[in-house]
Amino acid sequence: MNEAPDHPRDPAGWSAAIAVAFFILCLMRIATPGTPYFDEIHYLPAARALLDGSEYLNREHPLLGKEILALGIALLGDNPWGWRLFPALAGTGALYAFMRALWFASLSRFAAIAYGVLLASGFALFVHSRIAMLDVFFVAFLALALWQCAAAMREPETGRGRLATAGVAIGLSMAAKWNAVPLAVVPGLAFFAARLAAGRRRLFTSRRGIPVPGVSLLEAALWLGLVPLAVYAATFLPAYGFDKGGLQPGGLIELHRQIIALQESVVEPHPYQSRWPEWIFNLRAIWYLYEPVDGAQRGILLIGNPLTMLLGLPAMVWAIWRGVGGDRAALAVTVLYAVSLGFWMVVNKPIQFYYHYFLPSCFLLAALALALDELRQRGWRRLTTATLVASVALFGWFYPILSAAPLAGEQSFAFWMWLDGWR
Repeated sequence: MNEAPDHPRDPAGWSAAIAVAFFILCLMRIATPGTPYFDEIHYLPAARALLDGSEYLNREHPLLGKEILALGIALLGDNPWGWRLFPALAGTGALYAFMRALWFASLSRFAAIAYGVLLASGFALFVHSRIAMLDVFFVAFLALALWQCAAAMREPETGRGRLATAGVAIGLSMAAKWNAVPLAVVPGLAFFAARLAAGRRRLFTSRRGIPVPGVSLLEAALWLGLVPLAVYAATFLPAYGFDKGGLQPGGLIELHRQIIALQESVVEPHPYQSRWPEWIFNLRAIWYLYEPVDGAQRGILLIGNPLTMLLGLPAMVWAIWRGVGGDRAALAVTVLYAVSLGFWMVVNKPIQFYYHYFLPSCFLLAALALALDELRQRGWRRLTTATLVASVALFGWFYPILSAAPLAGEQSFAFWMWLDGWR
């Protein structure tokens, strides 16, 4: 008799537990420092101006992220909890969505759980979940879109609704920060490539074949093309109501010319600037905070987990090899990594920073999770478990300078400075 097919159990419960634990950790000392720090000094005034309609500030970025920050202030007050609770919720949502995306892409219970552990202990998601910046919002919405796209392919009976949700999430991601734009076109192009490969005679109208049976290419263009653009444009509606600098009818196109010009105008060198070769080897950090504040010397460092950022590189090479060989999950991870990192190799933005690697690093860790799953299936269980334990241990080691914990003195930072580029 034939053996029953293997049906791996959905790790939704474990994914939720990891996300809840991460959220609780984010809330610890989230009100420290009690004053705005790093780029909060740009985004919080813009959020306050949104609430009173006084002036259109911070025009170099879209509005949605600042609208979310304004909502936090409106609900919880103009205080650290009002500034940072929604970033914490977004970071937690991103963590859960990324885990669900990898589950539907790979159907590997271990890979999805390992991915959650790697992301939660990877430094970047934690730091950005505790600061009122825009990055965590665009990453969270993009993670939701990827989850829904992967689930639509795995469960085509729910495909139409999931693609519609993905389209809305893509629009919201672009509206939070333009870093999402290079990735925004990937789901639609992937749908087109898959349907083309399926060899359907009526390419644009046939509802048969991969990636989502029951949805035609024309309908997919609606959900993954037109809907994101409409949602993106709708987020600018509050910009027409500012007393000073508000948009005029038909002014949305001109605004985007201004955004491009503002993005390209920053050319003055910055002590923390870096480029992509330094990002992938984890060579250049950014101190978001290092000063006496709230009664103690405190610091918040943005850098990647020293172990997993480097282990992720050979894992990505392995994922490329597997992707070329037909592994769809590995192929998706490599394409997303290549597009999100490649954008920063060619974009005309003279001054760049390590936080631009936030999104690519999420895909790097996905490749590492898939590689660890492969090793585990080949019998290397202790090694894969030890890797996850070591990642968490390093997170604990660096936790004081990731979370603004009180430090002993002004020179305490040197304890963690393994490389000169982290100073």
